[in-house]
Amino acid sequence: MREPAALDRLLAAPISALVVGFGVANQAVAAALVRRGHAVVATDDRPNPDVVDAALGLGIELVTQPSDLVALVEHADLIVPTPGLPESHPIFSLADARDRPVVSELDLAAVWDQRPVVAVTGTNGKTTTVELAVAALVADGRVAVSAGNTDIPLVAAIDDPSTEVFVVEASSFRLARSCRFRPLVATWLNFAPDHLDVHCDLESYEAAKAVIFSLVGVEGTVVANAADPVVMRNVPEGVAAVTFGEGGIYHVDDGALVGPNGTFGATSDLWRDVPHDVENTLAVAASLAPLGVAPETVVGAASTFSPLAHRVSPIGSIDGQTYFDDSKATTPHAALSAIRGFDRVVLIAGGRNKGVDLRVMAEAAERVEAVVAIGDAADEIEVAFRAHAPVARAGDMDEAVAAARSLAAGRVPVLLSPGCASFDWYRSYSERGDDFARAVADLGERA
Repeated sequence: MREPAALDRLLAAPISALVVGFGVANQAVAAALVRRGHAVVATDDRPNPDVVDAALGLGIELVTQPSDLVALVEHADLIVPTPGLPESHPIFSLADARDRPVVSELDLAAVWDQRPVVAVTGTNGKTTTVELAVAALVADGRVAVSAGNTDIPLVAAIDDPSTEVFVVEASSFRLARSCRFRPLVATWLNFAPDHLDVHCDLESYEAAKAVIFSLVGVEGTVVANAADPVVMRNVPEGVAAVTFGEGGIYHVDDGALVGPNGTFGATSDLWRDVPHDVENTLAVAASLAPLGVAPETVVGAASTFSPLAHRVSPIGSIDGQTYFDDSKATTPHAALSAIRGFDRVVLIAGGRNKGVDLRVMAEAAERVEAVVAIGDAADEIEVAFRAHAPVARAGDMDEAVAAARSLAAGRVPVLLSPGCASFDWYRSYSERGDDFARAVADLGERA
């Protein structure tokens, strides 16, 4: 459904909606639809007790391990897939064959609420950029919240009437089928191979990301990373994008942060001046300028910013050797950015590969003192680095931390930056990071 008005007309009367997958996002979607008088059926192939309780609480039918998707699609007026549902899932071909619209929670929120939205996508850095944008908006006196691919889906965030601006973390999963979502500002941070366990191929992943630019209305603003050729080639023809990064309107010149009106701060003013954090700050300044937020306000917010956990976060020190938790780095590109923030580092990497080439991380091998390979992708990590640095293998996080300490020369820091998903050993990247911190603390007590 690429015609926005069609979705508005469809939702103007009670409909029957099918939500495919019933995690946090689609539970919020179902609740929002039910409150507005629509009927909902949910499916989930692997329901846990929380999923069952959520369906009971909403009074909706939950179909587990559906045997007849065709019937479910035929009885639905609208389909909402859970974020991260593989593109190969039969629901998409069934919906297309029967002309049933497939939309995202971003579309539904846009029908129900017209307050300003700043949308941010990119392979890496989305969460930090979104949270910094919220901090800068708050510093400017606005009531702002983060939503989307965060703890709060946008369809739930719009329930708060006091919010003035929504800053949406827009994943490729949510963007791919979006049609009605209309961000006032659409920002694309970067592009690198990722999520090939969900998207059919790299071209499909790029196309999903590029949807963000196509959704911007005539009064909206496109914000693009000038140094990323994939981002730039997807700027719509005839659109004058606001650019950031090397070669962009917002850029760094000998440590100075420079915008269209001149210098507005210095990299030394930021909470941390590693390259990707500087770039994220430039992206926020470019993204909030259309809302009237001065770049100096962004720098002020960035000077006291406290990023979320598991993002190159120092979590302890043993005999002068500092350990950094970057468990959120679930792609090689993210891990590469973290490695480049150090002069020398012992790297702990691995986990479950998402179908991408892990050898990208070795592009900064000159900074890597040694490597500890973990998880399902340990073989791939070893292949990536064995020509550049000593590589050890570990069967759990305690072994990994102990091996990293023994491999470190002098006080070279240790960095957990896996470049992979966590789902081989853990339920989430945060659980992985917490276990890393525990292992460091336990080793410190024994040292």
